[in-house]
Amino acid sequence: MFCHLVPSEFYHHLLPPTLLEGSSHALHVEATLQELPRYSFHIELDCLGSALAYVFEQHPRLPGAVLLENGQFVGMLSRHRLLEYLIRPHGMELFLKEPLRVLYSYARSDLLLLDGTAPIVMAAQQALRRSPELLDEPIVVQTAPQTYQLLDVHTLNIAYWQIRGVETQVRYERTQAQMIQSDKMASLGRLVDGVAHEILDPVSFIWGNLSHVSAYSESLLLLLAAYEKQMPQLPFELVQLREDLEIDYLRQDLPQTIESIRTGAERLSKLASSLQNFCHIDDVYPKPANLHELIDSILLLLQSRLTSEIQVVKHYDHLPPVVCFASQLNQVFMNVLSNAIDALIDQAVSQQVEQNFRGLCQKSVPTNAATKPTITITTELRSIISESGTASRWIAICIADNGPGLSSADQQRIVESFSVKKRAEKETSLAVSYQIITAKHGGKFTVRSRNHPTTASGNGSKCLDNENLVSGTEFEILLPLS
Repeated sequence: MFCHLVPSEFYHHLLPPTLLEGSSHALHVEATLQELPRYSFHIELDCLGSALAYVFEQHPRLPGAVLLENGQFVGMLSRHRLLEYLIRPHGMELFLKEPLRVLYSYARSDLLLLDGTAPIVMAAQQALRRSPELLDEPIVVQTAPQTYQLLDVHTLNIAYWQIRGVETQVRYERTQAQMIQSDKMASLGRLVDGVAHEILDPVSFIWGNLSHVSAYSESLLLLLAAYEKQMPQLPFELVQLREDLEIDYLRQDLPQTIESIRTGAERLSKLASSLQNFCHIDDVYPKPANLHELIDSILLLLQSRLTSEIQVVKHYDHLPPVVCFASQLNQVFMNVLSNAIDALIDQAVSQQVEQNFRGLCQKSVPTNAATKPTITITTELRSIISESGTASRWIAICIADNGPGLSSADQQRIVESFSVKKRAEKETSLAVSYQIITAKHGGKFTVRSRNHPTTASGNGSKCLDNENLVSGTEFEILLPLS
């Protein structure tokens, strides 16, 4: 149709359009525009409009052309805009025989210019926010300095909905996995609760009979002492039996043995009760709970991990009962304390290796003794003034360790995990704790490293007497008092 309007030598002077296939891999949530098929075609504004029309006729899938002036990018002209002006009265006479700059002066429109590293999801959302007359316009993609390509908006929309389909499928599979995991945890909780109940029954028998055993043993020892007083001269057989039974040692050791049994039974009873409390499923409504008892029960469950190298220091204030979901708070304390223990165990192992290495060196330089790994738990009743000037009462629980602290990258990673998007991709123990405190209890959850004073939650609050420590990590939990 337009061949007679285009000198053959002029058309051959143009570089033909090329299609960049993009990536052959399946699209994912973070896929970028560089992974989509794009067209590369450039034409100078001094070229005739008929030359561009001829190129469009020869390449029906080409969505548009990148316009250049002396090799510099000036804009884009789409197939749709060209045809729109050619079908107007006298359009072909006005624009085909004139340079493209004439047509472009009339057909210029706002273009969407995006970097090639822009995510497909973000690009599609920007394309959909354009005015209705520009929705079908191709998108200009810049992949390098002075390198521009065209992306068909329909290709972008198809890719966008493919990604949305992948997201929906992943979200469905993750929801199914979470439901299965929740069922498993509920079954495990019921199992552990039953085991704890079975432990408590025999422990109750032992505990209830210990007082009788203690009284009976004291009575027998008194009777034996009375016999010895009334019969100072015992027959040889009784003297021999007394020596064989080590009566004097038995008098000293029997009360201590009974006391040891009582202590063991008490610890076992507390451990079983802590297991029952930890596995307890919260009711629909929160109930008052003693936070100190919750923390102590978790410490008891973690006793096997609290080695002799790690000490726990408690600074408990007088706190009123707090209305909360006790089982969920138990999960938060478990996550935070486990995180602190992990950091301190790694530090203790590093210190031990360092000490062993120094011991092998004959000319080692003497150093100061390593700081004992410590977890400090501080609670207090705090009054906070809001921006409106009103005061509110909060319960503050600070769990701090003197470990190596967090790097800036680790701290930023923890902060990002608190976002809804990151939690949807992967739920970490700290992200779950953040959600329980903020969403379920209306509180605040702060993570900071004393190596890096930036506060993770950004609320600027500080724990008690911890600002002077030079290393370690702090977890602060604020719960509102109703």
